[in-house]
Amino acid sequence: MSSSAPGMVTARQVAESLGVAISTVGRALADDPRISTRTKTLVQEAAARLGYVENLPARMMRGGASRLIGLMLPDIRNSFYATIADAMSRCCDAAGYQLVVSIADDPAVEARHARELASARVAGILIVPTPEPAPETRAILARFPHVQLLRRAEGLAPIWFGIDDKECLRAGTTALIARGHKRIAYIGGEMRYSTGAARLAGFRQAIAEAGLDPSLTMERLGPPADTRFGAEAATSLLEAGQPPSAIVTGAVQLTGAVFGALAASRNPLARQMAIAAFGDESAFNWWPGKLVAMAMPIEELAQSCGTWLIERLRTGAPLEEHTYLAATKLSFRLSGGR
Repeated sequence: MSSSAPGMVTARQVAESLGVAISTVGRALADDPRISTRTKTLVQEAAARLGYVENLPARMMRGGASRLIGLMLPDIRNSFYATIADAMSRCCDAAGYQLVVSIADDPAVEARHARELASARVAGILIVPTPEPAPETRAILARFPHVQLLRRAEGLAPIWFGIDDKECLRAGTTALIARGHKRIAYIGGEMRYSTGAARLAGFRQAIAEAGLDPSLTMERLGPPADTRFGAEAATSLLEAGQPPSAIVTGAVQLTGAVFGALAASRNPLARQMAIAAFGDESAFNWWPGKLVAMAMPIEELAQSCGTWLIERLRTGAPLEEHTYLAATKLSFRLSGGR
């Protein structure tokens, strides 16, 4: 007899409404080839009409496959991650899967969410990992097909879809140097994040390639999603004895925070500051100053990642080592020369 929560329609009730055996209902919903197309259609229509919700573990015991895919993100408060979630959801829907989104940027919370996704018998997991996932998280993910997205962490599958972070920041910084800037500051994520380390390396590479004196540059590193840190970093740069003439940002939320701090400042240098901004958000269009926007093909990246995983789930192909690197583009809004 099917167990269910109070008020839930059971497989037995679906069977009784059609006058068929309960086993027929189970097999029809599992797309068993022994059941005719007509019977499958009748069962599916009855299940929909009655509001029947299938028991996933029971279906999997009958040989059915999970249609859930987990997406583990550190944040969803900006359009960067929201775009990823939206693109992934559409990708899953088109392939007959359903996306389950988890928000965690703490190893303990990440482990708990991984455990819950595992208990839900997800078919696969797409994860933007914390810098050092807990041993439990690594052990859980090892049992499921999973792909690392944007960030990379040791001990997880060697399958990564990301942005060429180093080249992105190198190109953005070089664009400012080409316009005469020498005192350039960088506000970005901490080096414990793989993305933070790569972006800082790109900034430093641009400075070295241009032969600039590194002592003229300033670096402020902190949590990439902490807008307070971004605003305080920008304010401290303005108040420095020799403030920079340009700022390079290394995270979308830090970019917004820097713009906000400069706009609120009474320092006359604030509106003269040139910015090489990580992210080409529509929300940044209000900024009236000099801007080089580092635009990432986030939707394309998410679609590629989701399609790659789903294709392997569908065909049963092995998830071997794989890297997909999305190139960024610069867009310019520079006025008045420098």
